Amino acid sequence: MTNEFYTEVDQFTAHEIGVGMLGYAFMGRAHTHALLNVPTMMYPPAAIPRLVAVCGRNQEAVSQMASRFGFAGYYTDWEKMLSDERIQLLDNVGPNDVHEEPCVMAAEQGIHILCEKPLARTTEEAKRMWDAAAANKIKGMVAFNYRFVPAVRMARDLIASGALGKIYHFRAMYLQDWILPHYETPYLWRHNKEISGTGALGDFSHIIDIGSFLLGSRIKSVQSTMKTFIPERKLMDGSGMGVVDVDDAFASVIEFENGAIGTLEGTRLASGRKNYHVFEVNGENGSIAWNLERLNELEINWAEGEPVETRGFQNVNVTEGVHPWISNWWPPGHIIGWEHTFVHEIAHLLDCIMNDKPVAPEGADFEDGYNACVAADAIVESSETGKKVDCQY
Repeated sequence: MTNEFYTEVDQFTAHEIGVGMLGYAFMGRAHTHALLNVPTMMYPPAAIPRLVAVCGRNQEAVSQMASRFGFAGYYTDWEKMLSDERIQLLDNVGPNDVHEEPCVMAAEQGIHILCEKPLARTTEEAKRMWDAAAANKIKGMVAFNYRFVPAVRMARDLIASGALGKIYHFRAMYLQDWILPHYETPYLWRHNKEISGTGALGDFSHIIDIGSFLLGSRIKSVQSTMKTFIPERKLMDGSGMGVVDVDDAFASVIEFENGAIGTLEGTRLASGRKNYHVFEVNGENGSIAWNLERLNELEINWAEGEPVETRGFQNVNVTEGVHPWISNWWPPGHIIGWEHTFVHEIAHLLDCIMNDKPVAPEGADFEDGYNACVAADAIVESSETGKKVDCQY
């Protein structure tokens, strides 16, 4: 149909990748939002995600998820979903106890994988997942999405270029307050070691990964402590109390293989801190600092070059078209948000799948996920023994 005011156009077409999602809650919504936005905002996309199915145990909740976001259908059994021949990518956003088995089965069936962090509850589980991905030559990526913040990528690139010179220190914190007593947070799967593996340590494993990502070096050793401050919580059905057998908080002194030293701290009991993920890197030529709650900004200090009276941290607004990914979004100064990290992350994985590119070093592959689990297990061992522990990769 055409006339002088209206002309029909041919719609953009690209290879489609069928997605099956395991899990439907907070992370399910975040990932699905990104899957829907990749084709239009990361244009032209390497592939177009097709929402084949979402899977969860609660039939009412998973059916609502499917209807709300446009999945073609839903399953209540992940093994049945993985037998659906329309699915080429498993997006695993389920609790930590359903990371290993579904991912291994998916890999064995030639299905690519995006798996939420932590990759697994233990190093042994993570190694099995890594081995399965490697043996079956599928692309596996761990959803350490903060690698895909423009300011964080800029920081990594500056460090990798040698601009900061020799790196001396890395320190990071991830602080939240949602389990403080006055919130009356009930007993959740995140408080159960059998399901989650660890508590704050697993939730905030971002700070383990981001250190290795920025410095290009694994953690060599740790000296750590972990603490459970609230040992019991009310069960959600009101039938009694549940025993909390994971950490509410942890702190660790670390050394990297490249010689840098640093600290990690994570807690769910920092009053007033909602999602306070920060890091600072100090090198011989300068320093870099970043705060997730101001994620478009990067603080940079150069040790030399500025007049003494103005020397110090300068705030860079990372929203210029030359900055990572920004050209896909808005004009300079029009900030992007937390949800955009998942768009960048999924676009990267689709490019890796379609063009047979390695997931790392830009994304976290299953080896990176395994390395983070090794460091996490070392933190647990150090806390239990009171000794410095070397990471055994």
